Amino acid sequence: MFRGPRSVASHVLIVLGAVVALVVAVALVTAYVQATRLVEDAAATRVTDIARAIASTDDVREGLASPDPASELRDFIERERQATQTDFIVVMSPDGIRYTHPNPDLIGQHFLGTIADAQAGGTVIEQYTGTLGPSTRAVVPVLVDNEVKGLVSVGIHQSRVGEQLTRTLPQALLPGLAAAGVATLGAAVVGQRVRRQTLGLNATELRRLHDHHEAVLHAVREGLVITDEKGRVQVVNDEARRLLDLPPDAVGREASDLGLAPDLAALLAGREQHVDVPHASGGRVLLVSSDVVQRQGRAVATLTTLRDRTELEALTGRLNTTQSLADALHAQAHEAANRLHTVVTLIELGRPDDAVAFATDELRASQRHGEAIAAALEDPAVAALVIGKSSQAAERGATLDVDPDAHLPAGLLPSGAVVTILGNLIDNALDAVAGQPGGSEKAVLVDAQASDSVVTLTVADTGPGLPAPDRERAFERGTTSKPASGPAGRGIGLALVRQAVDLLGGRIEVSEPPGATFTVTLPVAVASEGGGDG
Repeated sequence: MFRGPRSVASHVLIVLGAVVALVVAVALVTAYVQATRLVEDAAATRVTDIARAIASTDDVREGLASPDPASELRDFIERERQATQTDFIVVMSPDGIRYTHPNPDLIGQHFLGTIADAQAGGTVIEQYTGTLGPSTRAVVPVLVDNEVKGLVSVGIHQSRVGEQLTRTLPQALLPGLAAAGVATLGAAVVGQRVRRQTLGLNATELRRLHDHHEAVLHAVREGLVITDEKGRVQVVNDEARRLLDLPPDAVGREASDLGLAPDLAALLAGREQHVDVPHASGGRVLLVSSDVVQRQGRAVATLTTLRDRTELEALTGRLNTTQSLADALHAQAHEAANRLHTVVTLIELGRPDDAVAFATDELRASQRHGEAIAAALEDPAVAALVIGKSSQAAERGATLDVDPDAHLPAGLLPSGAVVTILGNLIDNALDAVAGQPGGSEKAVLVDAQASDSVVTLTVADTGPGLPAPDRERAFERGTTSKPASGPAGRGIGLALVRQAVDLLGGRIEVSEPPGATFTVTLPVAVASEGGGDG
């Protein structure tokens, strides 16, 4: 039966199991060797201590000095052997001739084993196979006035040492076995965790998934950012880095630490669904959508996509400007038709002088208004914009005037930037005054002043104004209660103003209510380097 490649978790479990088995085996062997050494050392120490104690007794010394050491020492030595639970105690002459032995037939024969160091006054400890079998023994001298008068050997059979080792092994091996059990359980837990993390995939599948992930991540034309449950960036593609101007070390950092606008950072790390929310960031208009990624019913990440709509918004702005001019022409045509009808009627009534006076006065007033705006705003595009907006204002029951002292020479600022700034600020002001109740003053005043270093553009209205808590929020993100229109919805106008001002290195200020006065200050040197109509 065909079986596919093992999963990564299986490989991890096998490797961990092998490591655990190897470590436990080494630990058990080490414990066994140490236990054996300890038991043997304990046996050697015991027989040495017993041999020295017996060699230092008066009974042994006197027995060795007697004419018949064998008979004098036999009973004493047997009692000591039984009392000490040793297998043999042999008392011998300095030359190694036995005086005592558990086997009487061996008395008088030469001792089997090493005695040279003991004959010289030292101690011999060895494992030796003698007449009674393998044993651990010690040989010590019997000293009288620093002279060796005899030797004493005490020994224990190796079988008894083995029995002691058998009784000691459980104490030495049980900790190792317990560690083996804990390590096995830990390996199983790690393997299960790895299985959950890798979704039971094998190495080939993970590599293929990684390759697909990298290919999609870098090929997709939208910005992509994924943050974990703690708001830290885990995945970011090249487009997102470009759109948000993210630093190289963005991965692993919290979204709030990346220098983004607070509301955009909150959206990247949030746990709510958003669809095409407009944001102005780094001179771009972005549509941001986000959703929560869930696994087994638990939120594990937030996926955010970013779409660049800067060029589309610019085109939409130009279209709106064109539409405004067309509406203004339509309004002027309608107004001209009314005036022409009035002139024709006066002529039909036989009052040609009044018809000429009416037509001349209206024409002069219209010309004076247009000429005043053109004289104040020398850039033709800017002047046409304000003239068109003034006609729109008249249709909406409001007035739009240019300050008599206003003067903006042509060429100091990019025409496109000025049209964007003034167009959106005037639209915002007209929307504000149009909502005022009947009988209220509905006026918008435009001013422009230029010096050697800066240009100041001002748009003031008699609307309700912007309370302090709403001012910065209105610039950072286009929020509005007006119906949606355009690819990014309504409410993006002030964000576009902020974007244009930031790109030119200027600043914008808003006055306290009632009414709102937007003052934009732009450096001439930077503005003039920006080019023409952009």
